[in-house]
Amino acid sequence: MQLEKLVAYHKALADPTRIKLLVLLSGGELSGQSLAEKLCISPATVTHHASKLRAASLINERRDKNTIYFSLNDYFIRTSGAATANLIYKNTSTGGIPDMEVEPNQRLRDSVIRNFITADGKLKHIPAQLKKKLIVLEHLAAALERGRTYSEKEINAFIQTFHDDFATIRREFIMHQIMFRENDKYELNPPELWAKWRTLS
Repeated sequence: MQLEKLVAYHKALADPTRIKLLVLLSGGELSGQSLAEKLCISPATVTHHASKLRAASLINERRDKNTIYFSLNDYFIRTSGAATANLIYKNTSTGGIPDMEVEPNQRLRDSVIRNFITADGKLKHIPAQLKKKLIVLEHLAAALERGRTYSEKEINAFIQTFHDDFATIRREFIMHQIMFRENDKYELNPPELWAKWRTLS
């Protein structure tokens, strides 16, 4: 896991309210209003903290009519914690410092995310260039739960939290093997099957 992602993970955790929010969500999905009541804060404050957690892929968000529900991105939380320990102890036997160089494509990825994703996590528009499109799709898919089966209604609602054109993005997920569909049920493919933007010129 890239160093920048681990840093973003720990930055998102560096707030007592956000930790409490995650603890509450460990018991299952909750609405923003429920979280506000349990934490004794305003719904606007919940939205603020949720945006930070979502940007770091720690939580998932779905909308049902006028209500927004939040849930943990359990896979990312667990793998990020393990990845931090692995990084720290990586070179224990040699006493050296692990290579923390940013991979060559990381600058491109960061630039595309800055250009196409707003500060509150919305997708400005779908990139026309394939490489940039795949970067954006990968970014969006990071907020989906691995191993979870989504109905078409649920995947549409998930996409709409980022962009209104859910039909196009849903189709792109399938076309580029990020998700597979069977009987109108959607599930993430293993990342190894996803179309690789890093190999494109």
